[in-house]
Amino acid sequence: MHKIMLPIDGSENALRAVHYAISLARDHTSASVYLTTVQPDLMLYGEIAVYVDRSKLEKVQHEQSEALLAPSENALRTAGVPYQKEILAGDVATSIVERAEALGCHVIVMGTRGMGALANLVMGSVTTKVVHMTKLPVTLIK
Repeated sequence: MHKIMLPIDGSENALRAVHYAISLARDHTSASVYLTTVQPDLMLYGEIAVYVDRSKLEKVQHEQSEALLAPSENALRTAGVPYQKEILAGDVATSIVERAEALGCHVIVMGTRGMGALANLVMGSVTTKVVHMTKLPVTLIK
């Protein structure tokens, strides 16, 4: 079975990556997509911890993740491509790479935010980190 890791960040490029993954899955007789989004770990400290209930914040974060994945799920379902969905927490790039490798994925297909070279140098980029951290082939969709 051909396994495709498909991380979603809510960008238009990520939605284009979904359509590319669908075409890739159709090229293989037995393919499955692992649809995921990664939320950074919650950091409550100082005075904010007094005013914000951690469980409520986790619930809001989960609801936002579900909403973020919904258009991608709809596209995969409509195309008849089998998929599994996960919401991960932690460092985004590390979580994507570790989960893709643990699942035995053959490729990572992801959208890029399309930042320029200067922005990538200053801020770093999840896609750049994924490309450098994994041994898997990575297809970037702009």
